[in-house]
Amino acid sequence: MRQIVVDTETTGLEPEQGHRIIDICGIELVNRRPTGVVFQRYLNPEREVDAEALAVHGLSSEMLADKPRFSEIAGEFAAFIEGAELIIHNAPFDVGFLDHEFRLDGNRYGPTSRHASITDTLAMAKRLYPAQRNSLDALCKRLGVDNSGRELHGALLDAQLLVEVYLLMTGGQTRLLLGGDAATGGQDQRGGSIRRLDSHRAPLPVPGATAEELAQHASMLELIAKNSGKSLDW
Repeated sequence: MRQIVVDTETTGLEPEQGHRIIDICGIELVNRRPTGVVFQRYLNPEREVDAEALAVHGLSSEMLADKPRFSEIAGEFAAFIEGAELIIHNAPFDVGFLDHEFRLDGNRYGPTSRHASITDTLAMAKRLYPAQRNSLDALCKRLGVDNSGRELHGALLDAQLLVEVYLLMTGGQTRLLLGGDAATGGQDQRGGSIRRLDSHRAPLPVPGATAEELAQHASMLELIAKNSGKSLDW
């Protein structure tokens, strides 16, 4: 089973108002284990970033001016997600933007559903935790996932957090680890017993971007810190 945990950052909230994707990330899971394969790109939106969105992710139009356009990576992204199940928090938002980008590219590759099935973890969380807050931050707090470095949003960071949240919500693992803790008393967050794994198994791979992608990410974080005046620890 191949799954891709996807997150995006955008210039604003509505693709119908011309807003665009500026940061996109997908983390590959096979049989519920991260493979280490990560797709992450910053993108030139060819428009200004709304002030409200800038305050969320810290990515300005100037910082993105030399990045590729979505049309330049559309085929690569479509191939990456081909045949997979996409795991997305608030999927209508991200898929709406992806489909909008594919349409602007002349529908050479879209819509997203042509390539992959889609699972919305927000809808899943609402079923598991009715009448509770189910934002990614709220789920991290509820499930014991460390999101202390999330002062600003970023597609790579948010996708990494969603990997842990999704596995916890669907399999009972605690932070990709192998057993309970004092907070859960040896049980998963849904009240069931945690399944212990063989201590002699191969270690779980840690998702990681390529050296080039990490260098671009580090460079972008320096720019974000400089422009926002905040100290970042991603």
